[in-house]
Amino acid sequence: MQRDKDDAGVLVPGIDAPSTVACLRSLRPRGVHTVVASDSPATPAAASKYCDEFVRVPDPADDITAYGDALLELAERPDVRTIIPVREEDVYVLADRKAAFAEVVDTNWPDFETLRQVQDRVELFAAADAADVAVPETALLDQWDDWDSETIVKPRYTVAAPNYLAADAGRVEIGSTEYQTPGSPPDPQAAVERRGHMPLVQERIPDSREFGFFALYDEGEPVATFQHCQHRGWKYCGGPSAYREAVYDPELETAGRDLLDELEWHGLAMVEFLRDTDEEEYKLMEINPRFWSSLPFSVTAGADFPHYYWQQATGQSVESDATYEPGMGGHLLRGELSYLHSVVTEEYPMVERPSFLGALRDVATSLVREPRFDYAVADDPAPFFQDGLNLVQAWRASRSATPTDDEGVESEDSRAVVESDTPEQADQPAAEPHGGPPSQASQHLDD
Repeated sequence: MQRDKDDAGVLVPGIDAPSTVACLRSLRPRGVHTVVASDSPATPAAASKYCDEFVRVPDPADDITAYGDALLELAERPDVRTIIPVREEDVYVLADRKAAFAEVVDTNWPDFETLRQVQDRVELFAAADAADVAVPETALLDQWDDWDSETIVKPRYTVAAPNYLAADAGRVEIGSTEYQTPGSPPDPQAAVERRGHMPLVQERIPDSREFGFFALYDEGEPVATFQHCQHRGWKYCGGPSAYREAVYDPELETAGRDLLDELEWHGLAMVEFLRDTDEEEYKLMEINPRFWSSLPFSVTAGADFPHYYWQQATGQSVESDATYEPGMGGHLLRGELSYLHSVVTEEYPMVERPSFLGALRDVATSLVREPRFDYAVADDPAPFFQDGLNLVQAWRASRSATPTDDEGVESEDSRAVVESDTPEQADQPAAEPHGGPPSQASQHLDD
């Protein structure tokens, strides 16, 4: 039973992605006291004028148990009403200790057994099969035998945590998605040693466009939804979102809702799909059970999910007249720079590299046509400059770093890493400016 709270306050973990800042910008003007918790004071959210308080906490990548302890201690404060998860580690510790958190704050996230069905991709694809949602051909690495086809290798789990990796949780990194060169099968045992578990192999979907279905659910019922399509990621092969556009496709809506309905979902979810143009259907990649990195764009487009989350968590009725406008686009400027850098310097097997002049023209044209930015806003510029400073410092650190022989297991010509936040990125032809339904971010959507 949650005890009474003296003030209306929210705790948001501070991360490098813009999602934390979006929560502050949405909730602080509405009178919600904002507390940012991070292992680094350089998190851009700490620089925001909408951050009331910054608290230092352990890095979950170093000790996820200590991180959970710190969040629970902060949750016990009388001015913290709820917590917003913005990364996999956040929602993991919140769900794993949901009973303890429920005694002191409003718990607007799934229980652990439901979360496991999302963070364990084997269980997720089984749920998709039960919901009749299409998935790429997938198997555990040691069970895959068609190495002449185009494939990717990806972690089975979305977070390195004790409930998934047991004693290996603090020893290994689960790794990222990797393209696999046809005819070059990886060593399963080496993969297990490096990742701490047996990863998955999937058929590669040739169309690299990624589509996101975003939702807030209340005990199995959809409260608000949104869709976007990524035009560019941080790399020319994909990755976190650099430029995306709001869209609406009834087929995407159906696939996302069918899966979340099957899971009897509660809380936030970003369901990622790729479009298989050969079979003309969306195929599930994964679910991110927390806020997505491109959240500022969702809010700008008219789907104010931080506000919806706060209303639902605190027992209020979520606004039913909210809308979003398909056709709007938005950027993360740091991501656009990373995209252009990858075009110049990087090579990915099976993915054709665009010409630099063409890529530069596309970026410049879209910046002029769609001048909406995740960090760079006139009334709160400090997070943008802090993010830029962090980028420069990271670049300097990478220039001074010396590669070691044990950084990779497979040879460079057998795999390439694709970092994916959300994997919430996609690309689709522009929708008509008013081509969507009037209330796709509204309460109690119709089937």
